[in-house]
Amino acid sequence: MKENMGNPLHIKSLNHISLLCRSVEESMSFYHNVLGFLPIRRPGSFDFDGAWLFGHGMGIHLLQSSEPEKLLKKSEINPKDNHISFQCESMETVEKKLKEMEIKYVRAVVEEGGIQVDQLFFHDPDGFMIEICNCDSLPVVPLAGEMVQPSHPTQIHP
Repeated sequence: MKENMGNPLHIKSLNHISLLCRSVEESMSFYHNVLGFLPIRRPGSFDFDGAWLFGHGMGIHLLQSSEPEKLLKKSEINPKDNHISFQCESMETVEKKLKEMEIKYVRAVVEEGGIQVDQLFFHDPDGFMIEICNCDSLPVVPLAGEMVQPSHPTQIHP
């Protein structure tokens, strides 16, 4: 029984996130052209408009809103808001590309124990926030017990 205490549902990994969109086509273009996700086949039995994309070991499912005009679109980029974070190879390259694509972003820096983590936050076409970071240099330390060495670096932050 003890082995199940840390993972009672036996979760293996993140499969996908679903996002409600004003325009599936516009969001699909963003996730493909900006973040590198590839469109993949979606079950034909669905009776609603949407698209599936896959990349970086996870899926993004885009769902067309039946009332897109009622979706709240956030304009202020607030690093403390809901977001999904992606690890990158080069923060300089990411920042250069965001400038080239004229995507508005906010920079943030986290320092912990002499380690500096750089973060860039920006919105998708519907106002959902994306973070790009070099977070893998920050160790994952549980509140109790031994140091965790994940097979895929993950990050816990605001």
